Amino acid sequence: MMIPNAHPASPSPAVWRLVLLVDDSRAQRRTLAVQLMRAGYDVLEAANADEAMQICIERRPDIVISDWMMPGRSGLEFCRRFRDMQADRYGYFILLTSRNEKKDVAEGLRAGADDFLTKPVSGAELLARLSAGERILRMEDSLRLANSQLKQTLTQLRETQAAIDRDLREAQRLQQGLVRERNGRFGDCDLSLLMRPAGHIGGDLVGFFPINEHRVGLFGLDVSGHGVAAALLSARLAALLSGDKEHNIALRLNDQGQSDARSPAQVMRHLNKLMIDELRTDAYFTMVYADLDFATGTGRLVQAGHPHPVLQRPDGSLHLLGKGGMPVGLFANAEFDEVEFTLAPGDRLFISSDGLTDSENPRGETLGDEGLQAIMRTNAMLRGSALLESICWSVANFTAGKRKDDISAVLVERNDIRQD
Repeated sequence: MMIPNAHPASPSPAVWRLVLLVDDSRAQRRTLAVQLMRAGYDVLEAANADEAMQICIERRPDIVISDWMMPGRSGLEFCRRFRDMQADRYGYFILLTSRNEKKDVAEGLRAGADDFLTKPVSGAELLARLSAGERILRMEDSLRLANSQLKQTLTQLRETQAAIDRDLREAQRLQQGLVRERNGRFGDCDLSLLMRPAGHIGGDLVGFFPINEHRVGLFGLDVSGHGVAAALLSARLAALLSGDKEHNIALRLNDQGQSDARSPAQVMRHLNKLMIDELRTDAYFTMVYADLDFATGTGRLVQAGHPHPVLQRPDGSLHLLGKGGMPVGLFANAEFDEVEFTLAPGDRLFISSDGLTDSENPRGETLGDEGLQAIMRTNAMLRGSALLESICWSVANFTAGKRKDDISAVLVERNDIRQD
């Protein structure tokens, strides 16, 4: 039963508390109830453990003061059941007992009791024990509130992350769409492209575009950093190197009004000036840009901080092209040197980002140029996309499936017409 609250004779608890008194002695309950109400607590009473359990289910008291010895279920059994039903909040449990042996105290603690009061109970001791219980309950209230706020924050974070993931997946589709064609054929030369971001999106970009009826421009670039910022810059560069003759900075009309292209060195200087004077970003990028005459197999390229392009002969031998060069967007007066090369029938040119050569195995060892060349020799009999996929598989095997950087590559293969 609920006893109407009386005017407290001592300071009220910091927050409203409901106390359940459990004792088969009505006089004992009355004595304690009066003291509790004067201290500012609301009080419920129960004459036995079964009645107390029903009250706990309906009202969920903050504090329980129960006699140990009662007809039927003991206070010890009631304490165990009380603890079993508490999943989301804590209740402070005090056992009233005339026992004071250490083994009895240990048994009560194992059952879940927080404190003990020895009969007969003095008012001062009762309020002192409740004051100690209040401190624990306040800490529990604070923790429960903090946990609730944390759960709400985590829920909001999960919802935000889900929205970001959806946006990144869409951005990934858009970025992959920047490479409109993964394969192309120009004369007796086959071109194949590979672009694998480490995350949803990345800063690598590869592509090719026709210059005129016998020349093609091809490129591979790697923007510094990762994620959204790198992807945005690579998208901007994709627009500058698209197949649209009106907007492609590599293309121009010659004196006869025919489609022509700037030299690879001129393209790099133009991009470098654009990065420093107009984009004004802290980012930079490495790049290889080549102008290939597919009718003759001759070409010129510039290596701007990108890994060395690899020229592979039909016998499997490998030759590195370029001298390294400076990345684009670091220095205003950077110079970019052109390298001439020739693709004979049966030769292939392989341009890749450092996502391949910088790959690490579980021991922290990098694949390096030698490791990549070994993979190319092993897979020399493959062609086109099959070769690119096999290289990716070999690198994944080297890294045990853990890749930290984007991977991109351009493969140009000049067919041996005599063998065809």
